[in-house]
Amino acid sequence: MDVDDIRARYRLAVPFLDERGRRLFAANEALAVGYGGVAAVSLATGIARSTIRRAIVELQGGSNPIGQRVRRWGGGRKRTVVLQPNLPAALEALIEDAIRGDPETPLRWVSRSQRQIVRALAERGFEVSQKLVGLLLREQGYSCQANRKTREGTNHPDRDAQFTHINTVVQAAMAAGEPAISVDTKKKELIGDFKNPGRELRPKGQPEPVRVHDFELLDLGKVALYGVYDLAANAGWVSVGVDADTAAFAVESIRRWWHQLGQARYPEAKRLVITADCGGSNGVRVRLWKRELQRFANETGLAVTVAHLPPGTSKWDRVEHRLFAYISQNWRGKPLVSHQVIVQLIGATTTQTGLTVRCELDANRYPKGIKVTDAEMAALTIERDPFHGEWNYTISPNQQPP
Repeated sequence: MDVDDIRARYRLAVPFLDERGRRLFAANEALAVGYGGVAAVSLATGIARSTIRRAIVELQGGSNPIGQRVRRWGGGRKRTVVLQPNLPAALEALIEDAIRGDPETPLRWVSRSQRQIVRALAERGFEVSQKLVGLLLREQGYSCQANRKTREGTNHPDRDAQFTHINTVVQAAMAAGEPAISVDTKKKELIGDFKNPGRELRPKGQPEPVRVHDFELLDLGKVALYGVYDLAANAGWVSVGVDADTAAFAVESIRRWWHQLGQARYPEAKRLVITADCGGSNGVRVRLWKRELQRFANETGLAVTVAHLPPGTSKWDRVEHRLFAYISQNWRGKPLVSHQVIVQLIGATTTQTGLTVRCELDANRYPKGIKVTDAEMAALTIERDPFHGEWNYTISPNQQPP
């Protein structure tokens, strides 16, 4: 009887055996040894003698009493949820409290981690491990998930009808050879050696050093980016403003686009169609937006037709995913260290579908808080559309252009 030989054979075979196979292997070795075999095999394999004796009975019986199972019915250690039957309900109660964010509950919604859950359950007299909590959470349908932007706010009943109206107006303008543009403001960007999301190719181990904290630099500040996207030409214009994002800045950006690009592209144009979202500097309730459009119409002789997107749908504006998205891709991973860098990066944005972008710095000042009087509003030559006139209107020139 050589215990070392038995141990060597067991270690060679054990990676390929389940629990039942291991105990039957041990029983067969014990039978081969004869007297004292159970003790020797138990010493060599670490399997309990009682387990080996029951396995010998299985082998000598010549039958398969447990079928395809590894253990007999009722064999093995009881699950914790069996020993602590109130555990699932207690766990569910903790999670529900965490979801509601009730400040009076022991488990705060801001600390909903498995470690915190184990600690909270231990305070209630339950003995659980972090691994078991994770298993129970998966069984109850919970998983770690990030936030997802899906809520668009209140759904206006005429939302789809407004999009149909916008599409009709834009298609009619393009068919007639008239300009149709989509406008919006991109989020403000910090100027300086700040982290810019994304990655770019650099020598291995030499990332671009940037600041740890995103605190605005007083000598550089921020910039406001106002985009104008020509729907027919697949071309963009971006004004980089160094001051406030006001309606005056928005209309000045449209004015610059017209004089620099639009007028030469549409020399016979009599009308300009603008699609914009409902908020911000070009919002439906902004009086200054309408007054500045009236001035633009007077200067150019163009009738300006505006169609606003319904509330809560600003991300569907075409300037967002046909212009701003590609600008963000083009400058990913590059710190925006100066105004010139921003202008160059935006101006270098292109796509395989032919997008071109022109960008200029707007160093003008646009004071906030400008009040437009009722008399000025009454002087506007504005014609509201029968369908949602607050969203759809045309501002015509009320004097000859200079």
